[in-house]
Amino acid sequence: MNKEILDILACPQCKGDLKINSTKENKTEIFEGQFICEACGLSFPIKNGIPNFLSGGPENS
Repeated sequence: MNKEILDILACPQCKGDLKINSTKENKTEIFEGQFICEACGLSFPIKNGIPNFLSGGPENS
């Protein structure tokens, strides 16, 4: 996932700001990690450079 798009992403549940917690990245790409919503606390995984915004839920926060 290209880091250039981070500023335009928002939580699909509440539209809050997302914080990134990356575990594998380089200068321009994020390969592994998760997004965490600063407003509602939902988390969304990033695997193989692909964020999954369909998997957020109370069990993932």
